[in-house]
Amino acid sequence: MTHSSSYRRILHKMDYYDYQQGLIHRHLNQEGGWDSHLEHCRNFILKALEFNKPHKITVFGSGWLLDLPLSEMIEIADKVSLVDIIHPPEVISQVSDLKKIELVEQDVTGGLIKEVWEKTRKHTFLNRLRTLDDIIIPEYQPADDPGMVLSLNILTQLEALPVKFITKHAKIEDDTFKQFCAAIQKKHIDFLKKYPSVLITDISEITTNQGGKVTEKQTLLTDLPEAGFKEEWTWDFDLIRSDFYEQKSVFKVSAMIF
Repeated sequence: MTHSSSYRRILHKMDYYDYQQGLIHRHLNQEGGWDSHLEHCRNFILKALEFNKPHKITVFGSGWLLDLPLSEMIEIADKVSLVDIIHPPEVISQVSDLKKIELVEQDVTGGLIKEVWEKTRKHTFLNRLRTLDDIIIPEYQPADDPGMVLSLNILTQLEALPVKFITKHAKIEDDTFKQFCAAIQKKHIDFLKKYPSVLITDISEITTNQGGKVTEKQTLLTDLPEAGFKEEWTWDFDLIRSDFYEQKSVFKVSAMIF
């Protein structure tokens, strides 16, 4: 499933292509600094596969496949569906010969991107959007049974580019944005709770600036579900070349099976 040319223009206007490329460039800039986090992700998913032994796996946020034990997944499952808003050309080429892999290009929020575009784009600096009440936060609706669902490092990122776009066209209080982001995260978790699921997400970001000041910001804005199995670790996001980013950043990560 691929997007229409008009929808791809929306994605371009909302910077999704730049965001995707930015992730892989940041990973490469860390010169292996993400390896521990990626290994934790793969090992946790392997535990979930051993526990559930799924016939079908649906991955939300497959991205560049850095954190997926893909070979083990296709050994266990009959079908693996990789769902993301855009699949990098390199990934499409990488999995093209794997018959068990299905690539799906969809908005995993269930349509929030188009909703934000349609409700926001006509507002200008002289006619700024003053409320988010008319923006409906949908829930993803799968075409069929997704099997075991993996939500992979995307929960706190679902709102990032829609909110960035809204801020260009609106004058909204910070608390209102925070409530909006929390509602987006809750919708995603509500969907996951309907199926055997694995959730891997950052819950807070700890930054240290060049002067040594440490600040922790909560990135998880809603409640996590009860988990049958849970692990936590830290993700060294920007420790290498931190001078380039003017700060170093570490994420606290929570992973769970429910």
